[in-house]
Amino acid sequence: MSTLAVGLLQALKDYGAREIFGIPGDFVLPFYKAIEEEKILPHYTLSHEPAVGFAADAAARFHQGLGVAVVTYGAGAFNLVNAVAGAYAERSPVVVIAGAPGARERAAGFLLHHQARTVDTQLAVYREITCDQAVLDDPTRAPDQIARVLRSAREQSLPVYIEVPRDLVGAAMAEVPLLPPRPADTEALAECADEILARLAQARSPVLMVGVEIRRYGIERETAALARRLGLPVVTTFMGRGLLEDAPDVLAGTYLGAAGDPAVTRLVEGADALLLLGVILSDTNFALSQRKLDPRRTMAAMGRTVQIGHHVFNNLPVAALLPALSERAAAARPGGGRTHAPLAYPRGLTGDDAPIKPSDIAAAINDLFDRHGKMPMAADMGDCLFTAMEIDNTALVAPGYYAGMGFGVPAGIGVAVASGRRPLILVGDGAFQMTGWELGNCRRYGLDPIVVLFNNKSWEMLRVFQPESKFNDLDDWHFADIAISLGGIGERVTTRRELASALERAVARPGKFALIEVMLPRGETSDTLARFVAGFKKAREKAER
Repeated sequence: MSTLAVGLLQALKDYGAREIFGIPGDFVLPFYKAIEEEKILPHYTLSHEPAVGFAADAAARFHQGLGVAVVTYGAGAFNLVNAVAGAYAERSPVVVIAGAPGARERAAGFLLHHQARTVDTQLAVYREITCDQAVLDDPTRAPDQIARVLRSAREQSLPVYIEVPRDLVGAAMAEVPLLPPRPADTEALAECADEILARLAQARSPVLMVGVEIRRYGIERETAALARRLGLPVVTTFMGRGLLEDAPDVLAGTYLGAAGDPAVTRLVEGADALLLLGVILSDTNFALSQRKLDPRRTMAAMGRTVQIGHHVFNNLPVAALLPALSERAAAARPGGGRTHAPLAYPRGLTGDDAPIKPSDIAAAINDLFDRHGKMPMAADMGDCLFTAMEIDNTALVAPGYYAGMGFGVPAGIGVAVASGRRPLILVGDGAFQMTGWELGNCRRYGLDPIVVLFNNKSWEMLRVFQPESKFNDLDDWHFADIAISLGGIGERVTTRRELASALERAVARPGKFALIEVMLPRGETSDTLARFVAGFKKAREKAER
């Protein structure tokens, strides 16, 4: 027997959590006391709940375990909703733990502070953006509830919600069972694997496309091994950028449709058999496809569903499908292996006094990686993310589908905590205004990310779609000037020479975060975003005809 708080914390660790991000508040104070005193998991407090959610999301993505966000009732949990919605959209298993009013408070007859419509409104909201929920109002039922919910998070790679009444934190509770994964139907699994392999064997130009779930379920190495065995070229989706960092021999690039490398686009759209593993069928991944996915040539495995043409297999986890395919795979296809040129990204930045363009940032970072090794990256939404497509393939977390701003800086903090490495953060000035101030928490925890801030004094991603609107103009906040007061070092750069030098100085000064404010002319975008906008406009014009 233990207390409810201790049992919950130990269960989080047993099911794959490595750290906790949160902000204390009165309804969650008793649970926070247990977090601090029991030391079962390290905890990190940030400044605003959206950042807590983004950091927990990024940590889960990076270490392939559970992310944990602990907040108070109402004012805290409702602030977290947007970040959790993004985690749901992008298949990230974030465990939301919310302190809540106790039984006596609920029965007192008063409206409670932080309450919205009813005491249970918060639970109702979270039912829409989590795959499983539990209110731990009965310590005898709590162990089974906790086990069920945490298994759901792991198996479905989706957020879950646990509500802890504050008067039950110290209640006696039995140990939480460690539930095994639900098994796949072995006969269906064999039939599915045989059908996929038969289609691939008959194809002349098959391609394997991978998405975020191969990292969520920890099957990147198995995916690369299968591609080598079958002689298949591999492409990532836009959302899956950063996957297969350690498998350059099979990786042909990132598929962006009309916005991407023409060779990669031809490879995917000319395939007569396309195997999708862990790919989310979203607009950001496929909106600019010049050829729609043909179900007759497509096999898609995501979550616990596999669809082969019009044939659907339910309750077949993608993590179980990979070994089944490998066991049944014949020797490599004749002539298989690498059939594509090595990936090439811009580098060799000219160190002159010319103004900086976004694609210059990519070249400068690639040069930096050549000298000092790759760094894990976090990117916000906007041209900073499209610029990331021009940087060497390295571990990357970004809101590629949900596209919510404010992700980058707190996600970088999450990556730093989860990896123990120094991350590179790409963020625009609009997104930095939202959550950039979380850098002030780095000093307390010994974190030292390098932040490259794209400052064009503009919501430039919106401007490219609606250039006539003056509301896209932002003021000049001189972000680099505030770095010292937040515990870091800041530099503002305006030329390519200054950019290269600032990056080099940042690497040479570990121990403090570095904020490099890159001043960009309005109207300049990365080459990738320019192609994306052109392709989007062309597709829209075609649809309107």
